[in-house]
Amino acid sequence: MFSVTETEAAAIRRVFEEEGELSAMIELRRHFPGIIDNAKARECARTIAGWTPLPGGPAPVTPLRPGGKR
Repeated sequence: MFSVTETEAAAIRRVFEEEGELSAMIELRRHFPGIIDNAKARECARTIAGWTPLPGGPAPVTPLRPGGKR
């Protein structure tokens, strides 16, 4: 298991769209050298390439009571 930042995902997505799946796999392995299985790396690259960026920022919080006092 590993986590991917939006910057890493964007780089992998860009390479996938511009150069194809094999290049995206190489880009993924450049960011995550611990992934040594090519089949898994290709699968992960395809999955990451299919992601859409999250919408900007969290939703605003509305206090339940005026002034935030109990």
